[in-house]
Amino acid sequence: MTGKPSASANHDEHRQNVREAYAQVAKANNEGQSCGCGPSCCGTSDDGAINTLISTRLGYSQADLDLVPAGADMGLGCGNPKAIAALKPGETVVDLGSGGGFDCFLAVREVGSSGRVIGVDMTPDMVSKARANALKGQYENVEFRLGEIEHLPIADGVADAVISNCVINLSPNKPQVFRDAFRVLKAGGRLAISDVVATVELPEEMRNDAGLISGCMGNASLIVDLEEMMRAAGFEQIRIQPKNESKEFIKDWAPGQNVTDFVVSATIEAVKPGTCCGGCSC
Repeated sequence: MTGKPSASANHDEHRQNVREAYAQVAKANNEGQSCGCGPSCCGTSDDGAINTLISTRLGYSQADLDLVPAGADMGLGCGNPKAIAALKPGETVVDLGSGGGFDCFLAVREVGSSGRVIGVDMTPDMVSKARANALKGQYENVEFRLGEIEHLPIADGVADAVISNCVINLSPNKPQVFRDAFRVLKAGGRLAISDVVATVELPEEMRNDAGLISGCMGNASLIVDLEEMMRAAGFEQIRIQPKNESKEFIKDWAPGQNVTDFVVSATIEAVKPGTCCGGCSC
């Protein structure tokens, strides 16, 4: 015995810290208060106009914001995964880290009444909030499940698309996230993610800062490492595109800490290989 914490114990501590931070966000939003962690991807404001401003900076339109129930948009995230997901009527979509349901409600508009959207979140307060928002918006083909994105409570091969908005970044075990996303996708299914990536190796003080980790910065991975994880999971047609313009809002997540020297938002896309049409490659 070395007395050193196991990887599993470290993962649990990391996950619990993130869960507590986002429970605070959900409760603060329910009460119309600020969570006190600033306008980061884990932030929420007591002013709906501020959340609208944050969301439009992330790539959502005013029309998007008008479509969802009040309270679903908490100004979270670092992009708009729906913009790259190319969702179609009748598809099944899984949202990793669905929060208050914002991206799920936008996705269901794309897949229509014949489609289905499943949101997964590990924070009970967020799942409760999302379910309440679904009732408020009278959505019948959206459901929210409590679970970890590393071990999705979803059967194999059910999803046409897996989306996520600044959540995989938070995981202490990203390779397992990609493996499980691959598992739940159908052959030919696609991954469409907005997330924060590291442009250079992060210094140890950033990696050990619980606030920066919960704020989607301290646990960011290098692009080359993400590509390796995704290839190892089985994905093909991997495309990771950094968005340098995102530095304009990321710099506000941790004022005075020069985080944009190290991280940037990116779109992350990939496909689970499959065959169709008598064996031709899809």
